[in-house]
Amino acid sequence: MLIDTHCHLDAPEFDADRDAVVAEAGAGGVGMIIVPAVERANFGAVASVCRTYSGCVAAYGIHPMYVDRASPDDLQALAQAVERERPVAIGEIGLDRFVEPRDDQRQQEMFVAQLTLARTCDLPVLLHVRRAIDQVLAQLRKVRVVGGIAHAFNGSRQQADEFIKLGFKLGFGGTLTYPGSQRIRALAASLPAEAIVLETDAPDISPEWIARGRNTPGQLPRIAQVLAELRGTTVHDLITQTHANALAVLPRLATTHPHGKH
Repeated sequence: MLIDTHCHLDAPEFDADRDAVVAEAGAGGVGMIIVPAVERANFGAVASVCRTYSGCVAAYGIHPMYVDRASPDDLQALAQAVERERPVAIGEIGLDRFVEPRDDQRQQEMFVAQLTLARTCDLPVLLHVRRAIDQVLAQLRKVRVVGGIAHAFNGSRQQADEFIKLGFKLGFGGTLTYPGSQRIRALAASLPAEAIVLETDAPDISPEWIARGRNTPGQLPRIAQVLAELRGTTVHDLITQTHANALAVLPRLATTHPHGKH
């Protein structure tokens, strides 16, 4: 079974045809979709999607690009959502050193607060690490969480190895389908098999065959095919391995009982 470890299925881009998007993914063998929140304002939407669709499970967090409008009350709301909804992870959290303007100090404070919550709750984290991998690793060494996923990983082999040492898997998706993405393709081809999980980040990070179009979780089988070819393995073996990897790093997935509709 394919697991999409990062898909913003609650996003407004899916409001018109969410049923069809989920059905297409299921028909392609995507049996579980992890839906991470990005701010308090969409906690309810994430919860609703995960109650509605079988196999969809939630993560709750405050994304670094949304911290400028977050308050201390939002951290309390996050703690309450984690207790009430029993998510598989805290996320999407992290640091972003790409978008301008931004408040680096505010990002770091919110990141550390959410790491601390994850450690207290013994939950893994879904990490946003854009242009900030070393800074994220520095905080992870200070606030030791049980592990998680470095989403949309785009770093060096050395940085990948540091995440692996800290109990993390690395998320790969549409970017590796572009022939010009030579560094990511080489990394995805050479990392230990047990270090990789699959993701789409839908509706973003579309694969090469969609280019700038809307990404969907239904693209995951074809992304898996590309990764299998890069690694010189079968799609079946790749799916089996990445499924096991996701269950290992997100233990609550194994005890999630899907409900709702496909």
